Amino acid sequence: MKHQRGDFSRNSRILLLSAIAMVIGFIAAFVAKALLMLIALFTNLFYYGEFSLVSKAPSMEHWGILFIFVPVVGGLIIGLMARFGSEKIRGHGIPEALEAILFGKSIMQPKVAILKPFSSAISIGSGGPFGAEGPIIMTGGAVGSLLAQFFHLTSAERKCLLVAGAAAGMSAVFATPIAAVFLAVELLLFEWKPRSLIPVAIASSCAALVRVHLLGAGPIFTLEHHGVFSDLALIAAAGLGVATGVFSAGLSKTLYMLEDMFAKLPIHWMWWPALGGLIVGIGGYFQPRALGVGYDVIGDLLNGQIPPSNLLILFAVKGLIWIVALASGTSGGVLAPLLIFGCALGSLLGPVLPGDLPTGVWALIGMGAIMGGMMRSPFTAIIFCLELTKDSDVLLPLLIASIASYAITVWIMRRSILTEKVARRGYDIFREYNVDPLEVVSVAEVMTKPVQTIPAAYPVERIVADYFTGNKKYRGYPVVDQAGNLVGMITASDVLGYKLQDKANAVDTAEDIANENMITIQPHQSCREAAEKMAALGIGRLPVVSKSESGKILGIVTRSDLLKSHLNHHELEQKRECFFKLGKT
Repeated sequence: MKHQRGDFSRNSRILLLSAIAMVIGFIAAFVAKALLMLIALFTNLFYYGEFSLVSKAPSMEHWGILFIFVPVVGGLIIGLMARFGSEKIRGHGIPEALEAILFGKSIMQPKVAILKPFSSAISIGSGGPFGAEGPIIMTGGAVGSLLAQFFHLTSAERKCLLVAGAAAGMSAVFATPIAAVFLAVELLLFEWKPRSLIPVAIASSCAALVRVHLLGAGPIFTLEHHGVFSDLALIAAAGLGVATGVFSAGLSKTLYMLEDMFAKLPIHWMWWPALGGLIVGIGGYFQPRALGVGYDVIGDLLNGQIPPSNLLILFAVKGLIWIVALASGTSGGVLAPLLIFGCALGSLLGPVLPGDLPTGVWALIGMGAIMGGMMRSPFTAIIFCLELTKDSDVLLPLLIASIASYAITVWIMRRSILTEKVARRGYDIFREYNVDPLEVVSVAEVMTKPVQTIPAAYPVERIVADYFTGNKKYRGYPVVDQAGNLVGMITASDVLGYKLQDKANAVDTAEDIANENMITIQPHQSCREAAEKMAALGIGRLPVVSKSESGKILGIVTRSDLLKSHLNHHELEQKRECFFKLGKT
């Protein structure tokens, strides 16, 4: 018989999902543009007293010493929005998207799609040291979820469209469509299937297409000219990755330690962002460039335009105000600040690293390393840096540094800075991908054969003694006619129901009480399909029938049989063997 299964599962529903994803991609691009315009608007309102959409950096010229209290006002507004609007606007944005995907059936409320970008724009516009990517990922995800809710879709299909919106949002903000797809795979989808990968890629591509007309084509940043990476430089890249991984672990631990401290304050959490805003204002007073998104800072770091002495102060102030503000529960993204921290580490360590490379190159490598380690998404980090700068010569050192950082954080951190947030809300996340053993094993490989059957003409009175006494193995049997064709199933409950009725004078046979509305499975189908049928119907066994000869029973598969598919997987993971030995045996 020709094998029926392929490399991937296929479903015509992918056409519908792809069409919807295309619309989501176009919408997400305009949402990203609107968010950036809102940030510019609120920056001008808070710091310049102007109603303008021209992008400017925060400045103290208009307010003087009162400059310190601008972030306090922004934090107060966000606290009120969270208290009386939706608490889901607090935080990074990505953990909230993860929570909706894994534990909320990918359903987001309409008010979140409105309040999240406004609260983030207020936070960043009032000086908050955050990026726009977290808010746009959550807002784009909300757009995808809301659009999906207009159609009769499964929870898995809604997840696909939510993630498509999130990826499209990131693609539109950073002009990184490929990295956005990688982020979806490494962080949000929790699967690798065509039914999700294709729509996500379509949404990201459409958003990148529209972005060209709304925000420009990119690259967003340029990199200093550099030569070839020597062997010593590649080793140094690994060292930078290790240092970045250690820094990432310390930063994450400090963040959640401060969050616990805020939780112990004797005031309502609504006031916490205002307190965090006070620290932001004080830090910004001494180092104004630490405020806001900081894309201009990243650009200067990649071109080596910030002296080490100034950079050290900027790095310290940015880190302090960011970690305090984020711990206070305000609204804003983590990616842009992490990129600054990675660039700063690379720039500070670059002069002492071998290889005779410009400082900006080490800044880029540090940026990729901190993203790979802190977010546990190394391939996203590599492609992200490549798309940001269009410099393919740094791919190898980026790979080395980001994987080194990833390895360190996986070893010393239980969770990433994103998943820790979700875990603190009572949800544990396991991010490893592997193929389900039930998926790769067919029913034919585990089914019991030859199967013990009950003849259709068998008297019911004899069935109990012959098939359902205490020493019998099964609780259900197929009923077959003289030709061996399946006509029904009899279980212990069927026999019990018969005995409870007044059948003293009846001469019933097995065929009379057999359940004809049975569910069957074919030998080429996977054990996963069998398990899903059993779980959905609450049954413990399925007759296995031939596809070519309708009704011909080939075997029976039970819940116990399905466990056989895990035996080989267990041996592969646990059984240790040595095939070559040194010395005498």
